[in-house]
Amino acid sequence: MDAAGWGETLAAEVLEERYGLVADVVEPVHMGTDTINRRVLTDDGVRLFVKQYRSMADLEAARNAWDMSEYCRAARLPVPRVWPDADDNLVTIAGGSAWAVVDEAPGRVTSSAMTIRLAEHIGVVMGRMHRTLAAYPMPRRVQHTRWRTEPVEEAVARCDTVMARARRQGHDHLDELRADLDQRREDLRTHVPRLRAHLPETLVEQALHADLTRTNLITLADAVTGIIDFRCAGALPAWELGRAAFDPRTVATSTEWAACALAMARAYRSEHPSLPIREVRACARIALLYMLSSLYGATTAEYDLPGEAEVDLRRYWRERQVAVRHLLGELECLEDELTALGASGGTA
Repeated sequence: MDAAGWGETLAAEVLEERYGLVADVVEPVHMGTDTINRRVLTDDGVRLFVKQYRSMADLEAARNAWDMSEYCRAARLPVPRVWPDADDNLVTIAGGSAWAVVDEAPGRVTSSAMTIRLAEHIGVVMGRMHRTLAAYPMPRRVQHTRWRTEPVEEAVARCDTVMARARRQGHDHLDELRADLDQRREDLRTHVPRLRAHLPETLVEQALHADLTRTNLITLADAVTGIIDFRCAGALPAWELGRAAFDPRTVATSTEWAACALAMARAYRSEHPSLPIREVRACARIALLYMLSSLYGATTAEYDLPGEAEVDLRRYWRERQVAVRHLLGELECLEDELTALGASGGTA
């Protein structure tokens, strides 16, 4: 039996021994870096998603993330159920690994540009989630704010590190990457100090999903049907809103990207009006700063991804490059539009 077949057999054994479930079909899912993932159909027709944690995984963080997931599901957010094992644990230890089992939500993860209707529904769901999690204990894990605090020259130095790594890896398009990184250095030096200078001095911080991107939203017919892969960290609601509203794939590929972002922010505010309007206004600026600070996807070999996932990550890097240019060009207008969302009332 090859390694893949052995892994599927092990997953079936864990399901039976720790959950009392009999697997009829076990299929590998080639996605994820922290876990080995499989889809399962049980003998009584239940569809499950089984996650096997890699040996270096932080199991305390995993347990916290599943606890937050169940907390949000109890608040009637569209979060798939986590199955407790025979000892009522959300993460089980079996076969030398840690495992989690969740219901498979209807729909799929998509990487195409958002529609306005989908953006609105994401805004509704995120607003409800932020309102719900405002009462959740602050996690020990804290989302970094490098985009806000890292010295510009340190960010520039990271560009040099990425270029050196690309040469070592034999990057296929070194000249193109060199041009991208040259542009990034110029943007960091030219725009970051100005962008930071107009951020609110204080920003609300609370427990959040902290990775609420398109890859962690299952959708069907312009609606969110599943929120997955909670990171569970203390973070800024304005950061999470901006990151979702200015999704690089939408900004880079859709002529309706600005309308999508504003529709999401408007729907978010309808569900969570207590976030100060100055922070809603700042979400576009924060999204831009976050993109400028991130070099994720510039090189890919270090992640050891399947071929399709590696191609997708490279495309994401290119889309982020385009999204930065669009946001730089439209930021002032966007902030005016976002400010107008508070005209009907709410916290100033």
